[in-house]
Parts: sequence; structure tokens; C-alpha cells
Amino acid sequence: MQEDDIFTPPTSPTDYNDDSIVHLEDMEHIRLRPGMYIGKLGDGSSHDDGIYVLIKEVIDNSIDEFTSGFGKKIEVKINFAERKVSIRDYGRGIPLGKLVEAVSKLNTGAKYDSKVFQKSVGLNGVGTKAVNALSSYFAVQSFREGKTRRAEFADGQLVADSGIQPDRSPDSGTLVEFIPDAKLFGNYHFISEYVERRIWNYAYLNRGLTMYYNERRYYSKNGLLDLLEQNLQSEPLYPIIHIKEGDFEAAFTHINGQANDYYYSFVNGQHTTEGGTHQSAFREAYARVVKDFIKKDYAPEVIRQGLVCALCVRIQEPVFEAQTKTKLGSTHLEPNKADGSNDSPLLKTYVLDILKRNLDNYLHIHADTAEALLNKINANEKERKEIAGIKKVAREANKKASLNNRKLRDCHVHYNTNHSRRLESTIFITEGDSASGSITKSRDVETQAVFSLRGKPQNTFKIDKVDVYKNVELNLLHNALDIDESLDNLRYNNVVIATDADVDGMHIRLLLLTFFLRFYPELISSGHVYILQTPLFRVRNKQKTTYCYTEEERVAAIASTPGAEITRFKGLGEISPDEFKGFIDKDMRLDPVILHKDFDIKSVLNFYMGDNSLERRDFIMQNLRIEDDESIVVA
Repeated sequence: MQEDDIFTPPTSPTDYNDDSIVHLEDMEHIRLRPGMYIGKLGDGSSHDDGIYVLIKEVIDNSIDEFTSGFGKKIEVKINFAERKVSIRDYGRGIPLGKLVEAVSKLNTGAKYDSKVFQKSVGLNGVGTKAVNALSSYFAVQSFREGKTRRAEFADGQLVADSGIQPDRSPDSGTLVEFIPDAKLFGNYHFISEYVERRIWNYAYLNRGLTMYYNERRYYSKNGLLDLLEQNLQSEPLYPIIHIKEGDFEAAFTHINGQANDYYYSFVNGQHTTEGGTHQSAFREAYARVVKDFIKKDYAPEVIRQGLVCALCVRIQEPVFEAQTKTKLGSTHLEPNKADGSNDSPLLKTYVLDILKRNLDNYLHIHADTAEALLNKINANEKERKEIAGIKKVAREANKKASLNNRKLRDCHVHYNTNHSRRLESTIFITEGDSASGSITKSRDVETQAVFSLRGKPQNTFKIDKVDVYKNVELNLLHNALDIDESLDNLRYNNVVIATDADVDGMHIRLLLLTFFLRFYPELISSGHVYILQTPLFRVRNKQKTTYCYTEEERVAAIASTPGAEITRFKGLGEISPDEFKGFIDKDMRLDPVILHKDFDIKSVLNFYMGDNSLERRDFIMQNLRIEDDESIVVA
């Protein structure tokens, strides 16, 4: 469903009259403007798509019960066939008399009473209402003091209410079930890895809480220390430093092969994927404390290069920059008073004081860690000096290459801005002029950019960062993304590798993934890299045309299309711009590149991109597939 299906604005000044003033009920407004409440809709391919935000909003309420001292278990179940989500906590249960209002009326809830919920995630009484409004089916049942009540909704409208009934269950709490509305989210699907990652984060951040996801148990004994240990993609250069004091917790270490510092940052249990004031406070404080300790005037980015940190702060009534709560805006530990004044500690002062006490002491006590840290910083500085001169030469080369080759056909909206469509910003990395031409003519120039490769890029498995700057094509690519200094500058939310479905296309895909994994692994671990899926077959007769992405879809299409002509697409350039437009619009199929916590980057890259040619040849021969002819006519 599109916004225009609900409300069409006046087309001329004469159409603007009393009838133009429209009042929308709470549920109607959420359905009309879902982006205000859950960010983008999406089909589930991206970790920040709306269907995962819906899950988060419900679990957040259960987490707030746990942090308030009620309920040590939360159960999450997803029926993938029915696309139905079920979340059960064992807290106090929503007060029965206000059950319907609590999930259907905006600005209704207990989160406004700071005496009831201290340092909670949900503050605005919006979350569960948004889940209700954006679900084709939504049910809530509260168990409380020997009684229960269940209410069911469709498209945000109440369709059944059991009223208050006696209940023999010994456990209090709340059960929420919902099915995201396909009219809004399209042909969506849940990716289990995305859900599991969120479940793990809840476990890491709430020691003592047991999470269950489809019957599997998730529990963390050591909090953020466990998070970092299970998510490091390289061996730490020194034992992870774990600091916990008051409302602050951090675990951090350095690794090799990472261009910048990388953070898993949280506020009151909310994963702030875009950082915010708490993350800025840590970055500044960390560089300052280490600089004072080593007594060398290194730039902050040199000190932080290769740093990986899990960070969490808990503050009263946090202010986020959007309902999706991905970036913190608060500057103090507590909210402003009614007169606008604030005598609570500044976040940056609070974090600095804690690091001064704990990190400085730790480095003085643990000499081996201090030495390893200093060695890493010295290596960073040496690399920075080596690159500095090359950067200047590379910039001049880039100017000439950009003028001559026009590799980047940019879009107007970028991820590192405050534009309302920033989450849609996408760059397609393509091979050759033919594929680039089709995408360029089909794209949305507002949010979709195209970067054209000249054949196969360099294999970066064994080269150093210095060599990247010497390579014009790779240098232009990371400059287009603007990730050299920090991932905070990333210009596109979605980095999409769009190569042909043949051997050369797969090789180029591997070369690009090698480049990102070697030098910018945080780009992948943050969930920004995707593989574009374009149809492998076109099945058509005079009456209809069906595009098939799998062999199974091809067989089904042939069966339902008498006298069909089947075309096998081997290159993106074979697809006309008019056809291509349908493959990169809102229904675009993307396969996310996901790093599992047991994924060994070094070993995998060594096998596929190293010098073991004979071993790779044997692997290829054992897994060789023979494709059908390009074009077949079925009687």
C-alpha cells in the first residue's frame, strides 16, 4: 500500500478547502506515515527493515519489565511459514482495565511515569501501537493477579475483546502476537540471523535475563565482554579490557586489518547503530586518556585505528533523534528540568572521569597490554605517514580518472545526511559499461548511485593499505563510499554488488568482498553490503511474461505458460533498461552479506583468494554445474 492509496493531496489551490482538512485516528496516521515510527518498511533483506523494528518494539517493553525487577525470562517465536511472531514475557502484565488503550491509543502508557520505569528504552507510548497499526493481525493478552484479558486487532482496528476473565496460570506477564501487514511490507521474509543477533544483544546487555528464540536458550554471564569475544573477526592484540562502573560499561581491544574504530553501542539496551553523544564521548575520552598515558602527541584517529569496542550507558529519559532510536541526542545523564536547566553530569564528562580512573590504572598495572597497545599505535602512525604522501598523489590521479572515466554516477540523497530518504540511499557496483548503462537508465536518481568497474579489480588479499591508494580504481571506490576516515561518513546505506550471473561475475563479486573484508570489515559487519539478485530466466508467451530467479520458479512458470519462450540472462547488459527498472525498485531482491560469529575471514579468504590454485581447481571440478542453453522454446 502506498501513501497515495490512503490520501491524495489537493492538486490545485482551488481544491484546498474545508474538505482538505483531514483528521486521522492514531492507527490511521501510523499506517499513512510508517516511516515516522519504524524508519523504512523494507522486505526483510536489511537488518534495519521495519519488520525487525516491530519485533524490537515489543521486546523492548519486556526488557523494561526485566530492568524494573520483574520477569527473568522472555520467549520469542517466529513461524516462518505464517510469518507470525509471538513474544511472551513474565513481568507484571499490562493492567487489564487499560489493555486495549495501551496498544491502540498514542500517548498512552506507563513510560511517562518515571517512578514506574527507570531508564527504560520506550518513552513515548508509541512502540506497541505502531506494531498493532502495521500488522494485519495483532493480539495482546495480559496475565495478572489471577486474571487475564485478550484483545485482537486487524489493521489496527479492534475485532475481539475477551474482557477480564479468571486465569489459573501461575505466571503473570504479557503475550503479544502479530503478523506484519503484507499490504505495507510487500512480499517480506524474516532472516533468522538478524533476529538472533538482536536476541544475543538483549542477553549481553541484561545479565541475569534468559532469552529463548524458537526454543533455543540465550544467556550471557559476562555482558559486553561476551559480546566482543563472540563478534571479533580477528585475534585481539591484547586481552579485552572490560570496565563497568555505575551506569557505564565498555569492553574493548585492538585488532589488525581495520582502517577505523568500530563500535557496538547501546543506550538503555537499545542498539544505537548510528552512535550518538555517548559514542562520541567515549571516542574523545579514550583518545585523551591513552594519549596522556603514552605521553606522545598522536592524532586521535591514530590512537583509535583498529579499536573495537562494545559500549553501553544507561540514562534517564534518553532523547533519540528518531522514533527508531538508532542515534542518541542526549547530552546529560538526566533530562532537563522544567525551566530548561540541568545540573546532572554531562555525558562526556561522566565517561571521561570513568576512563581516567579505570583505563589509566589498568594500563599501569598490566604492562604487557600497555606495550601491545603502544606497538599498535606506533604501527598506525607509521602507516599514516606512509600513506600521507601517496594520498596526495592518489587525489590528483583520482581527479583525472574521475574526469575521464566518470565511474561514479551519483544520486542526490546520501546516508550521512538528515534527509528523510537517507535509509534508501544505495550504490550499485557494476562491471562494465553495458551493465552500468542499464542500471543508470533505470535507477531512481534521488537515492540510487552507480559505480562502474573497469573489468576485474585487483585481488587485495595480500596487498597493504598503501597499495590500495596506488590503485586508481580501488581508491576511487572507497572515496565514493567516503569510509576512509570513519564509517560515520558512509554516503550510502546500501552497498550493492551487481555483477553478472556467470563465472566472471562471481569472480568480481569475490574480489570486491575480499577488498571490503580486508580493509573495511565493519562495512559488512554493520549490515551495509548486499548482492543484487536479478532474474536468471524470462519465461513468456504473447499473453504474459514471468521473470524467474530460481530453477524452481522457472519450472513453475513454464508449467503455467503454454508455448513459452525461455531466455537465460547471463549478463546484466542483456536486460533492457525498461525491464531492469522493475528489478531495482521497491521490490528489489537483495541478499545480505552476513558475517556469522564463527566465520573465519582469514581462512576463507586464503582458500578462495590465496595461492592454493590446485586446491581451488579440485573444489571447482567437484562442484561444477552445467547450465541449460540460453534460449529454449517449449511447445
